[in-house]
Amino acid sequence: MVSRTPTKPPPSPRIGAGMVTPSKPSPPSPVARRQHALRRRRHSPATTTKRRGSPLKSLATATAAVGATFDRSLRSCRRRLLKLFARLAVLGSPRKRRAVAAGFQRLRPTSAPATPPPPPSRSFAVRAQSAALPPPPSLGRRTLFLDLDETLIHSQTDPPPPQFDFIVRPVIGGQAVTFYVAKRPGVEEFLRKAAESFEVVVFTAGLQEYASLVLDRLDPDGVVFAHRLYRGACRDAGDGKLVKDLAATGRALDRAVIVDDNPNAYALQPENAIPVTPFVDDDNDQELQRVLAFLAVAAEYEDTREAITYYKDLVTAS
Repeated sequence: MVSRTPTKPPPSPRIGAGMVTPSKPSPPSPVARRQHALRRRRHSPATTTKRRGSPLKSLATATAAVGATFDRSLRSCRRRLLKLFARLAVLGSPRKRRAVAAGFQRLRPTSAPATPPPPPSRSFAVRAQSAALPPPPSLGRRTLFLDLDETLIHSQTDPPPPQFDFIVRPVIGGQAVTFYVAKRPGVEEFLRKAAESFEVVVFTAGLQEYASLVLDRLDPDGVVFAHRLYRGACRDAGDGKLVKDLAATGRALDRAVIVDDNPNAYALQPENAIPVTPFVDDDNDQELQRVLAFLAVAAEYEDTREAITYYKDLVTAS
């Protein structure tokens, strides 16, 4: 049997005289074609580039990048505008050209130029209320001026004390403040009996927003206190101390008595003052009972200052 597959490759044609070079190359073998295709795949751009990610991830990344770029541009624009406005504000006025070297300055409204605050005494005078009182209800009636804090009551803010009688919440400076108030022992009886013989006037250095609420609790019916004078009716002594001038109230000094725990308060009329010890939280305090006993005697004097002098001499001697 004869094999059809040749054992030897056919001899290559020799190029020589009388021979013609073939015009077309012989077709590649199947093996060569497969190897060529593999080489093309390896060097193809589709195989050398990285695999593309998810379309949603690409969109999120692109959005974040655009947002960050916009935010940086916005901050840069704001900084440039601030610098521009600051420079225009400084250069816009001839008086402010010297301040260029000082850097950024806060813009001020041009409609209402700033004015320096007045001295303390003038500022207080502008805010002060008149201490003058209407005429007394009956001619010749004596007037009793009473301090509030540490004389009739004691109050404090947070934290609350162990004992207190009531709470007031005034609005001071636009903010509500809680005060815990403790009444001095015997204050209700003292006020009721004092009002029978005297015109009772509260003269306090406390703020009206706070003191008025306390006085409403001490005199809910409005029958004890004939008048109320607050901090605005005090005088500024010039050293930060407030003085209560009884002469400015329109009451005769020979028929006036002031009860206060602070000697600075009655410095202008010490001969009219009955001093008391400051009250904080002593449940056994007897100061108001002692003052009430004096008032019963002073009501019989033509000049209350003589009764006060006599009373102080007795206290000093004892």
